[in-house]
Amino acid sequence: MINRRFFLKSSGLALVGGSLLPNVFVRMADASTTRGRKVLVAIFQRGAVDGLNVIVPYGDQAYYDARPTIAVPRPGSAAASALDLDGHFGAHPSLASLVPYFRDRSLAMVHAVGSPDSTRSHFDAQDFMESGTPGVKSTEDGFLSRAVNARKEANASPLRAVALSPALPRILSGSAGAVAMTNVAQFGICGGKASGELASSFESMYAEAVAGTLGGTAKESFEAAHILQKSDVAGLKPDNGAVYPQNPLGNSLRQIAQLIKSGVGLEIGFTDVGGWDTHAGEGGAQGQLANNLRNFSDAIAAFAKDLGSRMGDVVLVTMSEFGRTVRENGNRGTDHGHANVMLVLGGGVKGGKVYGAWPGLAPQKLYENRDVAVTTDFRDVFGELITKQLGVPALKTVFPGYEATPSRWRGVMG
Repeated sequence: MINRRFFLKSSGLALVGGSLLPNVFVRMADASTTRGRKVLVAIFQRGAVDGLNVIVPYGDQAYYDARPTIAVPRPGSAAASALDLDGHFGAHPSLASLVPYFRDRSLAMVHAVGSPDSTRSHFDAQDFMESGTPGVKSTEDGFLSRAVNARKEANASPLRAVALSPALPRILSGSAGAVAMTNVAQFGICGGKASGELASSFESMYAEAVAGTLGGTAKESFEAAHILQKSDVAGLKPDNGAVYPQNPLGNSLRQIAQLIKSGVGLEIGFTDVGGWDTHAGEGGAQGQLANNLRNFSDAIAAFAKDLGSRMGDVVLVTMSEFGRTVRENGNRGTDHGHANVMLVLGGGVKGGKVYGAWPGLAPQKLYENRDVAVTTDFRDVFGELITKQLGVPALKTVFPGYEATPSRWRGVMG
């Protein structure tokens, strides 16, 4: 097994006073491999993950008072306990594969973050978050689609925005020309195995059948399929000894990494993962949530290891529709809450810190006497990422009706 010091030495990275220079991915970045194209990857944790047990406020006694059976033990107090981050917050032990990135200052967290809308409906909360307009149900497109449109680019690739999902998600719906797929090797008519003549015939028939507003979408989809076939994206193997877990998220991130490495023009990648609605039997350091977090963490860690120096141009961010109640319920689980936590990993990230204004968990500090209060709007986190990572010049069209100004940003990126 290669240890960290050997890796740094062989990679040409420098240690100063025994500490890694800020953000390992920035130091690794090499224009000859990254090609300079910035990429934003978003993962939606559907079902409302319990942020309090993901990034544990072990310095807040009220956390333990509210969770007698499912709290994650303080660092060092048990065989399986929180992994200390900053003396107040600790990572769930199942995030062990990601904690080294926090130490290397390429991973940051934002706590007490979420949507200002108070709904506890999964459907409404996800819709509001993906549309980027909390409380407004009439918004037709998703905010990442609007972000793509806000950054005009001549001869843009039809693979600028890709969702690894069975259908185009709400967050990428709109006129940006985003495409959805579950398998890069089989995207397109006939799975890319038809002869040129037959494929051309299918393309002509399909485009004619959906002429009009969908015609452009059909044309872009065929162009995307052609690019994937010519680039042999599916033939790219994981690099740097990365091993992805055999689960849906691991499969999706492996394919997003293939798209990035192939140079097909990806700017936004999106995928999602369910299983976070832990009303019963949630568990603490071990159990249902712990198992889900281990798969989640290992998939992201494999993605970062696979990309290696290319992560200097990539930022990955996680999101979930809302958090969960501070107090555990009678089924040793948690119910729908309010604020949550987001993880941000990659080049340009000012990691090694848990960002946000922590509101505290004392009864008088809770939102509606039950939940973590939102002190950072999720649009401020994405506003900073979209501006600094993707170079979107203005956010007015991305988040209509909301001033996602730099004064609201948390400074997660340099």
